Amino acid sequence: MNYDKSFRRRWLSLFVENQIGVLARISGLLSGKSYNIHSLTVGETQDRAISRMTVCLDADDKTFEQIMKQLNRSIEVIKVIDITDASIRSKEVMFIKIKGINERDRAEVFQMAQAFKFRIKDMDHNSVLVEAVRTEIVNDSILNLINERFKNIEVVRGGPVAIESISMQDR
Repeated sequence: MNYDKSFRRRWLSLFVENQIGVLARISGLLSGKSYNIHSLTVGETQDRAISRMTVCLDADDKTFEQIMKQLNRSIEVIKVIDITDASIRSKEVMFIKIKGINERDRAEVFQMAQAFKFRIKDMDHNSVLVEAVRTEIVNDSILNLINERFKNIEVVRGGPVAIESISMQDR
């Protein structure tokens, strides 16, 4: 048999029952099969009985087809949408705490925030907390920039959420 071994980034939008244990069962289903999950985010929809999961994973065509079949067979899954090739809007929340800085460093962080459009959310005399709600690629760039300049940082990333665009603009 000839398998397509070209892995690429895939996006799924799942509508699931908003019940205890559903996230664990879905993530367990994916990790139990050794699928490489890049990120998984979940939150309630406008209907409190339904949650929407955004799953980003790396898979080849055959593996991705298996994932789709398994998710569609899951009792708690209401709907599975492959948005891999769709025009989508995607954002990720990232917090970076920069510690052990002086006044000059703080001024530099404020200049970076202005230039790269991230927000200063909190600070004290030797630390600054920044928030970036951007695409994953832009957040990677912001993190690289801060990481080059400051060594004492703490990073928390929420993982991207995505929705199909209304217009045909690119990601």
